Amino acid sequence: MLRRLLRVVLALIALGFLGYGLATNWDETTGAVAAMSPWAVLGAFAAVLLGQFFILMAWREILAGLGTRVPLRIAGRIMFVGQLGKYIPGAVWAYAAMMDLGRDHGSPPRRTFATISLSLVINLGVAVSIAAATLGSLEAVRKAWYLVLLVPVIIVCLHPKVLTWGLNLALRIARKEPLESVLPGRTVVVAVAWTALGWFVYGLHIWLLSGRSDLYLVATGAYAFAWATGILTIVVPAGVGVREGALVLVLAPIIGTPAALAVAIVSRLAFTLADAAAAGISFVLGRQAASSAPAYADQNGSGSTALTPDRNLSGSPEA
Repeated sequence: MLRRLLRVVLALIALGFLGYGLATNWDETTGAVAAMSPWAVLGAFAAVLLGQFFILMAWREILAGLGTRVPLRIAGRIMFVGQLGKYIPGAVWAYAAMMDLGRDHGSPPRRTFATISLSLVINLGVAVSIAAATLGSLEAVRKAWYLVLLVPVIIVCLHPKVLTWGLNLALRIARKEPLESVLPGRTVVVAVAWTALGWFVYGLHIWLLSGRSDLYLVATGAYAFAWATGILTIVVPAGVGVREGALVLVLAPIIGTPAALAVAIVSRLAFTLADAAAAGISFVLGRQAASSAPAYADQNGSGSTALTPDRNLSGSPEA
């Protein structure tokens, strides 16, 4: 009962911060939306939802590779409902929520933690690689040349043995048991493929909002660059403000500053609404199927599944 109450309270807090973010930017958002084609805005929202689905496929593949296979709707409930915690200031909430939800469906917290972390690394690697490949000729991005240096580092880090070593090191620092086995190479390849597909679909939403039919590759790279910049700035929840600034930096020389600002504002709105919609849909679908996985017993020998501070690992995932 206490655990369920805690979940409800945390969910309400997350939704409260999400709503607050929308309310504080209401005038700018409505103005930006009004200046665009309704079909472009709806198409952008649909593209974000589809991109999130592909990212979910990658996330589920990683979780399965680490030893926990769950139905797609259960994976969606763990990931989409849990990631609402990113809207709460503080780095721990999304990780903690996903770990707790994963526990309900047979995934030990360390395994869910590893899945979130691996997904974040893969997303960062794919985003930086796409940005480097598509925006290398833009002066605005040349000033961030240091991001390109991350590409070979991330490629090395995506090797299954390196990934497993890094995660086990993090788990030892957090005083958790290491992973049972090395992540299969096939899992990494499939997860990277799903993630790349998700990012190219994400690019559609910026392309639609820009109103320029010739800007698809630039739009995809611009959002990848903006997201990577935001995720590397961990001092604000969900990269708020940083992502938009980076997006305007890239797009303003091409489509003009006012249009770039409008694209950035509506992009944030599309992702916020998509996060809420995906969480709501996954919550409903996830409740319709009881998990067939065995209940997870606490690693320390306690049968309790309550969210307690010693089970919370810090990190700041992004969608």
